[in-house]
Amino acid sequence: MMIPPIIWEIVFIAFCVVIAIQVFYYLFFFSRLAAYQVPLKQQNQEQPVSIIICARDEADNIVKNLPGVLVQDYKTTHEIILVNDNSVDESKYIIDEFKKSFKNLNHIELTQEAKMIPGKKFPLSMGIKSAKYETLLLTDADCVPASELWIQKMQDGYDAGTEIVLGYGAYHKKSGLLNKLIRFETFHTALQYLSYALAGLPYMGIGRNLSYKREVFIKNKGFSSINHVPSGDDDLFINQVATKQNTSIVIDADAHTLSEPKQSWKAWMQQKFRHYTTSKYYKGKHKFLLGLYSCSFFFIYPLLAVSIIFYCWWLALAVFGLRLLIQAIIWFFSMKKLNEKDLWPWFLFLDIWMFIYYLIFVPALWKKPQKGWS
Repeated sequence: MMIPPIIWEIVFIAFCVVIAIQVFYYLFFFSRLAAYQVPLKQQNQEQPVSIIICARDEADNIVKNLPGVLVQDYKTTHEIILVNDNSVDESKYIIDEFKKSFKNLNHIELTQEAKMIPGKKFPLSMGIKSAKYETLLLTDADCVPASELWIQKMQDGYDAGTEIVLGYGAYHKKSGLLNKLIRFETFHTALQYLSYALAGLPYMGIGRNLSYKREVFIKNKGFSSINHVPSGDDDLFINQVATKQNTSIVIDADAHTLSEPKQSWKAWMQQKFRHYTTSKYYKGKHKFLLGLYSCSFFFIYPLLAVSIIFYCWWLALAVFGLRLLIQAIIWFFSMKKLNEKDLWPWFLFLDIWMFIYYLIFVPALWKKPQKGWS
């Protein structure tokens, strides 16, 4: 049975539509991060800060990463609150040793599990409740600041009316394909949430590097509306409280945090499945925008292949090439700004990888969130 030529024409038109959608996202949203310049401030005013870190059985990470937080070059009053959540390793004794040398380190020892509140929300709430200062700066025990100016640079994001500052949490650069894919996925996620914030549509932040005012937490009644979700102490909370007026970003390389990437494909996939199960709770407009972008991205290569084989190969490649050129330019400048420019030579491979990535992780949207720490 011969398929009518009009079918292939419809396929090509569909291909052009998804390319047009992609070009819109890159020019309207993602170009904002690529072209971002730090706003000039008439004066920088440092403010007292409470840094909050939650840990569970992370003695090795505390030994390795906590010194990077403790030796920050920040002249204004600040405290470090380390919430040790039911650890059974030697974390308590290590923290007590650090306290002997650093008087601004406060240790909260939790010895009972919070009923009906899975994940990290209860220990984080306890840390926020005990904070002395209005400005909170959050990170994880497996993260280390990229510089001694981390606190200062993150606080530079505050201005009149700012209540939330979104930062970038990178991963250590190592050899191997898995490391590149982990770092690219982190970059690609940041490209979206930072660009959306610049466009006045903030929808998430990452707990590895996030700052907000305690008043925002109190006004929202903490995590009470999302306590039933195991994860989401960062992205779901920001999704609820962030607005165009109260949110800013900081992407200075000195303001990044660095984490140790997963060492196996299985561990990384489990981590990503756990994270993606929270996106179903985002606001409707955010789910629509993120879903439209992902769907259009996913259909590019199948429609390209059919258009090349059955319609007009040079026309299909020309349309695809336009999108690829725009994408390459925006990725280059965005990767440069986020200190990930070594990934750019891989951009065509990484673009193809995203098709496989969506195949693997889309099922997570329908899975029940796993209980436990995110």
